[in-house]
Amino acid sequence: MTGPGIAYTELYVEDAHKYAAQLRDDWGFALYEPAAAAPGTVQVVAHQGAIRVLVTSAVEADHQVAAWVRRHGDGVAVVALRHADRVAAAAAAERALNAGGGCLDGAGTVSGFGDLAVRFAGPEDLLPAGELPGGGPLSALDHVAVVVPGGQLAASVDWAVRGLGFREVFREYVEVGDQAMDSRVVQSPCGTVTFTLLEPDTSRASGQIDGFLEAHGGAGVQHLAYATGSITATVRELAARGVAFLSTPGAYYEALEARLGPTAIPVAELRETNVLVDRDHGGELFQIFARSTHPRRTFFLELVERRGAGSFGTANIKALYEAVERERATADS
Repeated sequence: MTGPGIAYTELYVEDAHKYAAQLRDDWGFALYEPAAAAPGTVQVVAHQGAIRVLVTSAVEADHQVAAWVRRHGDGVAVVALRHADRVAAAAAAERALNAGGGCLDGAGTVSGFGDLAVRFAGPEDLLPAGELPGGGPLSALDHVAVVVPGGQLAASVDWAVRGLGFREVFREYVEVGDQAMDSRVVQSPCGTVTFTLLEPDTSRASGQIDGFLEAHGGAGVQHLAYATGSITATVRELAARGVAFLSTPGAYYEALEARLGPTAIPVAELRETNVLVDRDHGGELFQIFARSTHPRRTFFLELVERRGAGSFGTANIKALYEAVERERATADS
């Protein structure tokens, strides 16, 4: 291994068994319980393809997991990076601490972006690598989207570069009407770990990023993006299980051919499944967002199919906004 990979994401939730059952029933994950849960907790592992999700809830109300859930609601509390061995993991944790991260425990867990922690794990720590028994259409964790308060994006990128050894691979300023946000993407050297970091432009009108920060109680993971080999088939399968996806205005697809020309997945199929498409120099990116089931509407999942593209679909934000405005204009005329 030439750099870290994602070992697992850990979600702190109110009820681990209930949350894991939802991942199984709605998203097709298989479940198992680790041999020994962390002290004072109930833990369940959900797995699918190379994806590992450790779902943790507290037994007692005064446990730090319970306190985290009271602040933020159910959500991603830890991203664990798998290293070649314990020595490499310990060295990575020390680097993160020296760059300004805070030590959270003696097991290589460092405060990263607000209350989102980064854990540095060896290959044998807790969850096995590679495929495990169980099916499902999802293959890997494509990226983790993290929202930080206005004015903190540059420092967050700097910590990821100096503390994690990542490199910045993409940046964009996105304007949506009176709202705006900055987006910068950092990635591990071998490309196996990607954080999309988002910051609201506080000089503009308050928007969805500001809303996340208020409802979540500070910086945190807005969404996890899971990769799939056939996004339209996966949407149909998961919708049949009960997953609700965001709909897309018809005007988006009416303008698609003029914007991009022919696409690898026919426009009619994209329209039927509400899948979005973007293109960069490497190829095409297909994506769709699930409706948030979080009581605070602060966390959701995304599906991604990459056909050579290395970007993150930011053009879709502007295209969708313009499509909605066209539909509104048509309705008002």
